[in-house]
Amino acid sequence: MGQQGKQNDVKERRNGVLSGVAIGSALAVLAAYLGEIRAPVPLLLALILICAGLGAFRPARRVLKVGAGLLAAVFALCLLTPVLRAPLASLTESTEPVQADAVIVLGAGVWCGTGALEPSSLARLIRGLELWRAGLAPTLSVSQQSGLIGPKNCPKISDLERVYIRGLYPDGGPQVLTLANVTTTRDEAARVRQLARVRGWKRVLLVTSPSHSARAARLFRTQLAPLGVAVTSVNAPETCFDTTLPLPSDRLAALRVLLYEGISRVKAGVGGTPER
Repeated sequence: MGQQGKQNDVKERRNGVLSGVAIGSALAVLAAYLGEIRAPVPLLLALILICAGLGAFRPARRVLKVGAGLLAAVFALCLLTPVLRAPLASLTESTEPVQADAVIVLGAGVWCGTGALEPSSLARLIRGLELWRAGLAPTLSVSQQSGLIGPKNCPKISDLERVYIRGLYPDGGPQVLTLANVTTTRDEAARVRQLARVRGWKRVLLVTSPSHSARAARLFRTQLAPLGVAVTSVNAPETCFDTTLPLPSDRLAALRVLLYEGISRVKAGVGGTPER
C-alpha cells in the first residue's frame, strides 16, 4: 500500500471512529431515556466507547450504520404514526370496581432529590383513596421499595404516601398497611398473599397505571388464586402521555412504556423477575 493509500486508510478509520462516537452518543441518549434508572453513567459511557471501537473497522462499521439506520426507521414509524395504539391497549386491563376487602396501591417511583412522589405514584394513590372514599374497601396498602434499584438514600414511597394520606385525613382515613421491602410487582403480590391469608381477604382492588395493569393483574392472580382471592384491576389515570397518542411526544413516551413492559416480560420468561 502506498503512502497515499495509508493516509486514506487512517483518515477512513478516524472518520469511522467519529461516526461510531456519534452513533454511540445517540444510542446512549436513547438508552438513558428508555432505560430510566437502569441506564447508569458507566453503562452509557461504555456504549459510546464500544460504538467508537466498532467504527474503526470497516465490516463492523457497516453493521453499526445499517443497525442505526434500521433503528431510526422504526423510531420514525413510531413517532410519526399512532401505530403503538394496539400494542399499548394489549397492556391494559381495567374493570369496574366492586366491593372488596382491600385496595392495593402499587408502587411506582419517587423523585429522590426533592423527596416527592412521581406523578404516576401520586395518581395511583389518589385513585386508591377514591375507591376507599366510595366505601368499596376499608383498607389500603402502600409499597415500601427495597432500595435495590436506584439511589440508596431515596425516601420511601410508603412514607411519602402515608404523609399525604394524613394530610388529607388528619382525624381519620383508611387503615393503611405497608408492603415492606419490595423490588418487583411479584414481591408486592407475595406480600399481599401473606396479608390475605392472615386477614381472610376474598377480593382485592388492584390499582396501578394502565400500561402496567395486565401484567400486574396476572402476577397477583398467580399468587392469590390458590387462596380463593379474586383480583379486580382498577386503573389510575395515565400521567405520562395521552393514551390516544395524538402527538409525537405522546408516542415517544408510549414507546418507552412498551419497551419497559416488553423487557419485563422477556426477563420473566427467562427466569428473571419483572421490575415494579
